[in-house]
Amino acid sequence: MKRHEYNIVVRQYAGNLYGYAYKFMRSEHDAQDIVQDVFEKLWLNRKKVDFEKSKSWMFTTAHNAMINFMMKKDRMHLSNEITSNERSTDSQRQFEAREIIDKAVAFLPPLQKSIVLLRDLEGYTYQEIGEILEISEPQVKVYLFRARKKLKKQLKELMELA
Repeated sequence: MKRHEYNIVVRQYAGNLYGYAYKFMRSEHDAQDIVQDVFEKLWLNRKKVDFEKSKSWMFTTAHNAMINFMMKKDRMHLSNEITSNERSTDSQRQFEAREIIDKAVAFLPPLQKSIVLLRDLEGYTYQEIGEILEISEPQVKVYLFRARKKLKKQLKELMELA
């Protein structure tokens, strides 16, 4: 990969990569660190990474970095507190609904969480997700099905509590 190709990749995918990292990490600072590390690794490995495969390479690198980061920081046990205060405005209700969904997604295993975020938030195809996470397309579909099933169950339980 040449310098100008690297610059194109950075401009083209920085926003998507940050969005993915932010949703996964739930921290602006941590997401910025992950994205910065990915771009640094891309620069250091630019001679080994094909320009055409750079997107997949970056998301794979980000995924692995986030898993490692979470394991190091022992963040696997997230708080399950969800406040259920009644709000009167629609925008506040939407915010609360989004918060509940985010909390439910946070409880998914890392691989399922990544697949849900890549598919539903970023809009990647099953094939692209498979390339990013280095799993087969059928595995992506199975993990996504299982993740959505877990989310549905968690959301149903949360709605019964409310």
